[in-house]
Amino acid sequence: MSVNGFTATGLRRLREVLTRHVDSGKIPGLVALVSRGGHTHVEAIGTMRHDGGAPMQRDTIFRMASTSKPVSIAAAMVLLDECRLRLDDTVDQWLPELADRQVLRSPDAELDDTVPARRPITVRDVLTSTFGLGMDFTALGKPIMNAVFAAGLTPNLPVEVPEPDEWMRRLGELPLMYHPGQQWQYHLASDLAGVLVSRVTGQSFEDFLRERIFEPLGMHDTAFHVPADKIDRLPTLYAPDPATGEFLAWDEPENGRWSKPPAFQGGGGGLVSTADDYHAYFRMLLNGGTHNGRRILSKPAVELMTTNRLTPEQNAARTELATNNVHISFGQGQQGGWGIGMAVRTYRGDYAPVGQFGWDGGSGTSAYADPANQLTGILLCQLGYSVPNPAHLMSDFWTTVYQAIED
Repeated sequence: MSVNGFTATGLRRLREVLTRHVDSGKIPGLVALVSRGGHTHVEAIGTMRHDGGAPMQRDTIFRMASTSKPVSIAAAMVLLDECRLRLDDTVDQWLPELADRQVLRSPDAELDDTVPARRPITVRDVLTSTFGLGMDFTALGKPIMNAVFAAGLTPNLPVEVPEPDEWMRRLGELPLMYHPGQQWQYHLASDLAGVLVSRVTGQSFEDFLRERIFEPLGMHDTAFHVPADKIDRLPTLYAPDPATGEFLAWDEPENGRWSKPPAFQGGGGGLVSTADDYHAYFRMLLNGGTHNGRRILSKPAVELMTTNRLTPEQNAARTELATNNVHISFGQGQQGGWGIGMAVRTYRGDYAPVGQFGWDGGSGTSAYADPANQLTGILLCQLGYSVPNPAHLMSDFWTTVYQAIED
């Protein structure tokens, strides 16, 4: 028997698998959404706190962490569509702090051991995460990574990321780790894209996103903070002790990190959202850029975002992290490719087919769409990757979703 593109048996198994994770005591609660062919199925299981509290609801608001990346990048795609940005423009006119770059002689060199960059940084470099600097988990402890963390450029809170102009000033004081266009590197480019959008438009990053992406899609719960009248819908975020599994609260809703507008609106990891808001966005991408008959992005822009942009050389570090540091990446990045703001599967390494696109977040979030099956899947929980439990939950979710498809 089929239920809206999924088998009834498959959906029942999906609920059973998700419930098993919650019943284990290792996942406090979750919201899962799967959709196919215009039909949507949602499960809300467990509670907002590990020790009970209000039940999870379909409209529970989650900290999206790196699952912010595929959504926030849409602002830059609007500017490409409108010819306010070009892929091979140099960024110097908007981001003068990044003009005349120096590049480390080798990735583990001291910060003053540099050579001039072979060429300027382009918009394409920023959008594809190849501008030359990022959070490199294969280089932890090296001088450049120590400097990135010391400068407060990444959200390794409790140090708050500074406002955008100060963030740019600090970024501009550092050399690049690689020449522009040479190597994919994680995260910083996503935050940089937000600053670029803000400077091109003269608006705050959030205002532009709201005007051009969130409001047209009806994403009314997506923002960079949770207002007071919605804070009861935000669960506690936990980063369990890796040794004992004890639930340590990393962020509480009241007076927490997302309870007030941030100094820096981080496209790399700052958004809060709901399963339905994210569903609207990913369905728009699956629909070639339109939503309810309204065009949000051009079809070519969507195709550019959701197909691989990287050469094997550019992707080498990501491949290494995915295959040789699985305990760090928890398998994230084993999709093969990277488009603009998101991963794109270029080979079949698990149950998902080539062409699936999306990303995961370190707070226990996952959102992907699959053109071949016209499938969207979103899984949201409130558990950081200090333990592998959220990764196991994600893996089991996707394994079960793909078995539930009605052929």
